Amino acid sequence: MVVHQHRRRRRRAGEAVLAVCVAVTVAGLGGCGAASGTGTETGAGAGAAAPGDDRPPGDPAAAVRGAADALTATGSARARTAMEMATGGTVVTIRGEGGVDFKKRMGQLLVMLPADVTGKPEHRPITELLVPGALYMKNRGAGVPDDKWVRLDTAALSDGNLVTGGATDPLAAAELLRGAQEVTYVGQTEVSGTKVRHYRGTTDIGRAAQSASPGVKGALEAAAKGFSKDSVPFDAYLDEEGRLRKVRHRFTYVKNGVIDVSSTTLLYGFGTPVTVVLPASGDIYAGKIAD
Repeated sequence: MVVHQHRRRRRRAGEAVLAVCVAVTVAGLGGCGAASGTGTETGAGAGAAAPGDDRPPGDPAAAVRGAADALTATGSARARTAMEMATGGTVVTIRGEGGVDFKKRMGQLLVMLPADVTGKPEHRPITELLVPGALYMKNRGAGVPDDKWVRLDTAALSDGNLVTGGATDPLAAAELLRGAQEVTYVGQTEVSGTKVRHYRGTTDIGRAAQSASPGVKGALEAAAKGFSKDSVPFDAYLDEEGRLRKVRHRFTYVKNGVIDVSSTTLLYGFGTPVTVVLPASGDIYAGKIAD
């Protein structure tokens, strides 16, 4: 009896997650999730930061703000994402995996929905294509034919696609750090066997939008207007070359109550080629999306 009640609560929570995503997207479309995942949750294996006198040179805030530029100089990387949403006393996690080309500002993710979100034992992964100004989704469900894509204008989303797709765009996750302030250096640790420097602070969405690259600027401007708070707490982990290896943002969204969202992005395999092929116009669904 207790087990059945627990499953029903999780299913209702999953449905609430999707309902929130629908609410923050255009034309009632959402492909949402929650943003979470610690290093171990996403396979990062990050340990505790080591205390001591291992202070990095320079300004911690400047190091964090420069993470997006360091990724652009690197070119591309593999990515894992985890989005965790806490609502109604229940936590739902959605995970993704793929790659991002930071120079071309394009990426591709496979996003896995928990079974209880759909009420089925399995759900086909949602394929997401990330390009400047747009999010393409396939296997979205909600009445969309399996062979069709849907396209969302990220600048028209009230969250700028920071949570809508069930994964924060890794490029946007890095660009969001351009508004970093009140940053402190926590210490050295490891992420996936790589020594990193752990920084903690808050970033301002509006400030980040002002200095963001053109492909992300419009989405962050929308997010600055859509979130209840501009200030977003974060934990960022940078390697010796200043590249972002892992970042966790904690968003607060107000929709029929306060919803806490924790979004984690893990980057690895730098230099791995990433190919993104956009769907033909005839493959994009133009019909009504079910709630």
